Amino acid sequence: MKQNKIYIYGKHAVEEALRHSPQVLRKIHLSPRMEDKKLRELINRSGLPVEPLDERKASSQAEGGAPHQGIIALISLGSLVTPFEKFMDTFAPTSDTVLLLLSEVQDPQNVGAVIRSAAAFGAAAVLLPVHKQSPITGAVIKASVGMAFRIPLVEVENMQQAIANLKKKGVRVYGLSGTASGKVESESFAQPTMFVLGNEGSGIGPAARQVCDQLLSIPMSPRAESLNVATSGAIALYAWSLKHPKALIE
Repeated sequence: MKQNKIYIYGKHAVEEALRHSPQVLRKIHLSPRMEDKKLRELINRSGLPVEPLDERKASSQAEGGAPHQGIIALISLGSLVTPFEKFMDTFAPTSDTVLLLLSEVQDPQNVGAVIRSAAAFGAAAVLLPVHKQSPITGAVIKASVGMAFRIPLVEVENMQQAIANLKKKGVRVYGLSGTASGKVESESFAQPTMFVLGNEGSGIGPAARQVCDQLLSIPMSPRAESLNVATSGAIALYAWSLKHPKALIE
């Protein structure tokens, strides 16, 4: 997450940014063939600088040559991601608070999918360590279906210290592990909650395990060895939301 400027691409991602986080946008590259009138009106009202889309550069701006639908926007990552210390200044958890912490999740598609699920189930924030972690990129934002502009994304320099500070505010920390004896559906989640999601291949590392209050597993058929990290996160959030229906209506 050391880069400061990234490109987002596609009509939906840019519209979400314009509607929910316009402060992150710096410039829009627009094709004359982009005919979405409502989106053009949003752009005109934003007052942002608009330049013609250079098709020769578009393939490098849209990662992997992903479809850009005639619109690419430059955003400031520093305006999108909140430092952990600043987040903690106003963080006042209740029993209906849930957070997610990603621990060495490498696939941008998984990071984006986790952000999308976090927004869907009323999470207060997604915490993203600086080290050994997929950074926020255009691919992450696209995979989040623009939800990266609707939920706080918090940058964490020191994961263990961050967890210690959250515990001081009453947050109970659960690590998701396929070998844990505790079951996610059996937990009451009576306190403010944070789920820690580990690496796609090796799961939660030793350092993260040590600071978890409890490890939980998701029951599954023996035919499957494990679940995708984004799927596991969505299931854990759903199990939590069953005990906290207010989170889905606030």
